[in-house]
Amino acid sequence: MDIIKIESIEKVIIELRDVKVVVDKDVAEIYGVETKRINEAVKNNSNKFPLDYMFEVTSHEFDVLRSKFSTTKFAKNRRLPKVFTEKGLYMLATILKGKKAVNATFYIIETFAKIRALSTNVRELALTTDEKEQKDLMQNSGEIITDILGDTVISDESETTVELNFAVLKFKHTIRKKKEKR
Repeated sequence: MDIIKIESIEKVIIELRDVKVVVDKDVAEIYGVETKRINEAVKNNSNKFPLDYMFEVTSHEFDVLRSKFSTTKFAKNRRLPKVFTEKGLYMLATILKGKKAVNATFYIIETFAKIRALSTNVRELALTTDEKEQKDLMQNSGEIITDILGDTVISDESETTVELNFAVLKFKHTIRKKKEKR
């Protein structure tokens, strides 16, 4: 199964109208289809895409986007693109049936589930006073972070530390690489 890496999704997320969105062209790439297939899916299922799922950018927004990003991403003669929120990406996933689209959907769902689990752990850590429970929650949180980051944690050493500073606590997790036996 081809897994979509989190950095390939992170790099295409932009903020527009104070919402994190992904442009239809990038959505098409993530799901392994042509942009026109994305637009057909929306047109054929317009009742499944309210404004908080997907919207078309205005001419002014398009000009701003073109000035901020490479001209290859936003060609001058291109129609006004559609952008999709997280909810819109989920909805598209229920419509698109290609193998890459299904795999991307699995990855997106799994990643957001892990983020929610991490959020729950952080809340519980802030509330518990039992040291063993705190240690277990910290260990579990470290494992979740390692799962989310996967191969994106790059280190040429035998140990990498990931440190997150939340409002209520500071979380530090060290990943130790095991030496391979030869």
